[in-house]
Amino acid sequence: MDYATGWTQQFHCGAIHDKSNLISRSVGRKYGFDSIGVFNTAKAMGHFMDYLSSENKLTRTILYSINPSSNDMIAAMLGNFQDGSCQGKIQFGLGWWLNNQYDAILRHLNAISVDGNFSHFIGFMTDCHSLLSFSRHEFFRRILCNVVGNFVERGLLPYNEPLLARLVEDISYNNVKRYISPT
Repeated sequence: MDYATGWTQQFHCGAIHDKSNLISRSVGRKYGFDSIGVFNTAKAMGHFMDYLSSENKLTRTILYSINPSSNDMIAAMLGNFQDGSCQGKIQFGLGWWLNNQYDAILRHLNAISVDGNFSHFIGFMTDCHSLLSFSRHEFFRRILCNVVGNFVERGLLPYNEPLLARLVEDISYNNVKRYISPT
């Protein structure tokens, strides 16, 4: 149905929800008492994406994992299903639940830079509707700029201020705008 409507689908992988029954009973379910799960998602994810792709029903897809040990697997999986219909059709979103801190964001950005999709990365997204979540986006942008600066220092990106500014701007805003609302 997502393909037929042109929607972007999102999948969160690696979460074990509501692990404290005592707290869930007192405040309700889905209040963030989740844990990192260890699952063998690669095979199932590959089969599912392959099925949709084979049926020509694979729409723009964002894969999130709250388990940083899955970063390399998901980053590698992206390349299997890029079909040229749009830039970065399959994205590795930053699963912010337990990964919105410095080390996890660095690991995520490094995994994306290895898979070759860095310039098309849609950046930090959250489904949180809290005004306080905006500070997470600023935190992400600061880490992104530091990573890009380190790439330049190591000779992995050219020192070209307009190019670098566009890269950071694209990852921080433009890529997700184009991705979610293609014209």
